[in-house]
Amino acid sequence: MSEPATVIHMDDGKAPAAAAAASSSYATAPTTTTGDAAAAAGTTSSNNKARRGLPLLLRSGADGFRRCLAVIDFVLRVAAFGPTLAAAISTGTADERLSVFTQFFQFHARFDDFTAFTFFVVANAVAAGYLVLSLPFSAVCILRPKATGARLFLLLCDVVVMCLLTSAGAAAAAIVYLAHWGSRRANWVPICMQFHGFCQRTSGAVVATFLAVLVFVVLIFMGAGAIRRRRHH
Repeated sequence: MSEPATVIHMDDGKAPAAAAAASSSYATAPTTTTGDAAAAAGTTSSNNKARRGLPLLLRSGADGFRRCLAVIDFVLRVAAFGPTLAAAISTGTADERLSVFTQFFQFHARFDDFTAFTFFVVANAVAAGYLVLSLPFSAVCILRPKATGARLFLLLCDVVVMCLLTSAGAAAAAIVYLAHWGSRRANWVPICMQFHGFCQRTSGAVVATFLAVLVFVVLIFMGAGAIRRRRHH
């Protein structure tokens, strides 16, 4: 009888290694995918929280920023209407009489006695009317933030009206200064000690006009910035 042959299986270690590699790849692949999904979800939630923290007008990016500027533009135009109208009415109704000795011998101070004040009243009235007429265009910029034509039209008109108000305010300020202090070289005496009400009205109107000029400067910078931002995007 012959003895049965003994079969010895040789194991070179590749099969277990391959099995271990396969098992490790199956084990790590779901972990990596889950981590990426969690990171993406965390980024999305943080972005949503950041957007919720912003004002409503700024949540839509560049359009929201331009819409916010348009809202501020509308509010400033409404605010500038008051000083220009008040300056025109205050100066246009400035009329004071000063009786000396008798009722028949009087000094009279009225705005149309000075050409500068007449120009001042007309300029403020034009500015007030323009501010009212510009409100629909400003509302168009709120509803359509990408409307560059309306913004450009308002910018050009704002520059013209601002120059008009600045020149009128400077001319009226010169007359008010002479009324308060006079001029020794020209032998012009100050009249505000006698015509106190007239000088008070015109002085307040000059201050109101320069406040309106300041508002127009802000409007011009905002309009130019919005147009420049639109062209870059």
